[in-house]
Amino acid sequence: WQVLFFIGLLEIPFLLTLANGSVDGTGNVGFDPLGLKSDRRAVTEIKNGRLGMIAIGGMTHHYFLTGKGPIEFITQIPNFKSCAAAAIDTGLCK
Repeated sequence: WQVLFFIGLLEIPFLLTLANGSVDGTGNVGFDPLGLKSDRRAVTEIKNGRLGMIAIGGMTHHYFLTGKGPIEFITQIPNFKSCAAAAIDTGLCK
């Protein structure tokens, strides 16, 4: 219960901005001591978040279809180890 209470305390600034109606969808909770917030960074952050959600969705759907996780699937590709060794030997991977 202590953890849930602490997390609830951390959510108070967001709930106050939500009550004011000034939520812009960029995750701004009023904490920007270095002044790094800009519109370009906000759009970039939203796009990166959306791309991450699509990637996780793709990995979970792949797991549901094949029953194998991404690492397990890659290691079962024929000649994976020889391809990886050749890439390291040629300098493509380090």
